Amino acid sequence: MLFRWLFGKSKPNDMTKYLIVGLGNTGNKYHKTRHNIGFEVVDFVAEKHEVQMADLKLGTMGSFNHKGKKIFLLKPSTFMNRSGKSVKYWALKENISLENILIITDDLHLPFALLRLKGKGSDGGHNGLKDIESQLNTPYYPRLRFGIKGEKRIFNQVDFVLDKFTDKEEEKVTKVLPKCNDIVLSYTQIGLDRTMNKFNTKPPRVKS
Repeated sequence: MLFRWLFGKSKPNDMTKYLIVGLGNTGNKYHKTRHNIGFEVVDFVAEKHEVQMADLKLGTMGSFNHKGKKIFLLKPSTFMNRSGKSVKYWALKENISLENILIITDDLHLPFALLRLKGKGSDGGHNGLKDIESQLNTPYYPRLRFGIKGEKRIFNQVDFVLDKFTDKEEEKVTKVLPKCNDIVLSYTQIGLDRTMNKFNTKPPRVKS
């Protein structure tokens, strides 16, 4: 299914450009928290490809070229619940098509460190995704969900997602970040559907 840019622009989109957006909150107090895994993924990709990130309007941003594609990395500075404002601004400014926007977000309902790439979906109560859907006027945009579900029962979701990773969790994150980079590059080269088929895996079965 071909996604469509819904803002009534007459100028054709540049299909060689991609916008990779990691969701999170700005400030040291949120660094290495579960809700900021999107920022952590973008930081890893930036370091991997020697991208100089700069503080620009509505976000921290950088770009690099890879096999004929220009890939923009963005960490919105609008705080989580206004993420869509930053995404919309940079997508329009750089003339990036809707299907070339990838949102990287935490997912409280997925097992920890499990990755799921999808082309649409509900916001699942996630304020960042909720605002993006509102600003883009559609739920049809690619997103890479990074599972942060804990092993123990969660009594307060807000406190849980804003808390920092445990040492054990951080170790798992470190191991999964290279796969996130591979997914980003694959997405820009072979598209969403083929990348989903390549990287989406089922969670391990739990023996009863």
